[in-house]
Amino acid sequence: MGNWIINHGLTYFILVVWMAINIFIFVWFYFLYDLGDQFFYTRHLLGSALAWARAPAAVLNFNCLLILLPVCRNLLSLVRGSFVCCGRTMRKQLDKNISFHKLVAYMIGLMTAVHIIAHLLNVERYYNSWHGENDTLSMALSRLNDSGNTTYLNPIRSTTTTPNLLVFTTIAGITGVIITLAFILMITSSMEVIRRSYFEVFWFTHHLFIVFFAGLVIHGAGRIVRSQTNANPPYNITFCKDHIEDWGKKTMCPVPQFAGGFPQTWMWVIGPMVLYVCERLLRFIRYIQAVKYRKIVIRPSKVLELQLVKNGFKMDVGQYVFLNCPAISQLEWHPFTMTSAPEEDFFSVHIRSVGDWTQKLISIVEQLPEGAQGPKMGVDGPFGTASEDVFDYEVAMLVGAGIGVTPFASILKSIWYKFKDSNPELRTRKIYFYWLCRETHAFEWFADLLQVLEREMEERGMGDFLTYKLFLTGWDQSHATHVMVHADADTDVVTGLKQKTNYGRPNWDNEFEQVCKENPTSVVGTFLCGPVVLATVLSKKCVKYTDVDPRKTKFYFNKENF
Repeated sequence: MGNWIINHGLTYFILVVWMAINIFIFVWFYFLYDLGDQFFYTRHLLGSALAWARAPAAVLNFNCLLILLPVCRNLLSLVRGSFVCCGRTMRKQLDKNISFHKLVAYMIGLMTAVHIIAHLLNVERYYNSWHGENDTLSMALSRLNDSGNTTYLNPIRSTTTTPNLLVFTTIAGITGVIITLAFILMITSSMEVIRRSYFEVFWFTHHLFIVFFAGLVIHGAGRIVRSQTNANPPYNITFCKDHIEDWGKKTMCPVPQFAGGFPQTWMWVIGPMVLYVCERLLRFIRYIQAVKYRKIVIRPSKVLELQLVKNGFKMDVGQYVFLNCPAISQLEWHPFTMTSAPEEDFFSVHIRSVGDWTQKLISIVEQLPEGAQGPKMGVDGPFGTASEDVFDYEVAMLVGAGIGVTPFASILKSIWYKFKDSNPELRTRKIYFYWLCRETHAFEWFADLLQVLEREMEERGMGDFLTYKLFLTGWDQSHATHVMVHADADTDVVTGLKQKTNYGRPNWDNEFEQVCKENPTSVVGTFLCGPVVLATVLSKKCVKYTDVDPRKTKFYFNKENF
């Protein structure tokens, strides 16, 4: 339990607080509508469905306030910078922004479903009350009217109005249908299989959030749920509800008057909407700033390396940028981790061919004449990630899977520069680097950097500073035969490094035990850029091998999230 608290305690505390606020809002508004005197006659018409419609609406307002904040990347970077004086555990929560964004979306989905079902029941009750299918009081309340038709309770005002007509002709009904359809499209297109294989579908449908928020703000203007405006004394509800014939005749029983509540949703969402508009304006300003190509290289395994230059651009290790290529799409932006070091006078990204956008970009670059500038490129960023904190740890475990090695290329390059310049601010004294790949070609573009680091460490007598292990998880018989023939060679047949390539997947228990043995009193940062399955494994190992004794080894898990 102590290990779990060290790695996950604050995360779950934040989730408990968020859930507690949701529950409090739901319960508060449920009892407001279920017990409030001003809603007595409304409850008589609608029953408990009134409270079941309005309580989720209040929870929706709260979560719609939150849903945009985790995707305000510049805001998060600003907050991360202001948290430098705080603990790494607090900063680590910012790396879970997308997970929290999804969680809030699920809550919105759940509350939307409850809200819709309750209101469908309300519409049916309104219809039945107008046609006298309920009791006498319900019919009397439904028929209340005045010359301006403003103080009614039942929104069905004529015998020709059907439930379907009410849904598709009122402000509340039309906007409700629109925002529900927009939300369904956004949720379904966000599924992992669609986002990975058809990113364009995800990207474009997610911009229906504009329709969603516009409809949400207008939705309450329909004021379809109404409360009594003269429910306070001297009005005697207990007496008057049973004496309909005395309404307007006795002082204690004036004719009930009703009004819709003032729309409040806009007050919940206006702040986040303004922040997000500022976010998009900043992105646009960055987009129009000129970007020049320093170098374009097509690496093995269809990996494209772009070295770019932009005035005033400053980065830190492990950060990422969003790229836009107008020649492919004016609207699509894709995230890529930078592989360059802050000490270099350019920034670089390595792009693997995994989807339509990346395939089109590589195809355009392949057709360029020798030495030509690439297509126009918009750059937004840089943005912070978990890897920024790598130098805050005495010991770091870096785990990359496939192209997920990119943030660690930046880190290892920066280490090389720090050693070269004898930087005294380097606190890290040991790095363990693990790279898992399915094919041999993937190692080639990164092996050069490892060779330079390997040689640099040996020259400085610091061969123990960097321990790296490469794991090849896929091979054929011809490759196995080739390895067997050259088994006695001084360097690896795949990478040319002195460290031989391992075949298969790492035994993580052995790796963590080795780190614990070699660093018995250290704080170890474990950083992953790779699949969720591997993240689950490493997260559990960090909990397992963290010692509650503050004098012994502790592991903190960090994962890259886009």
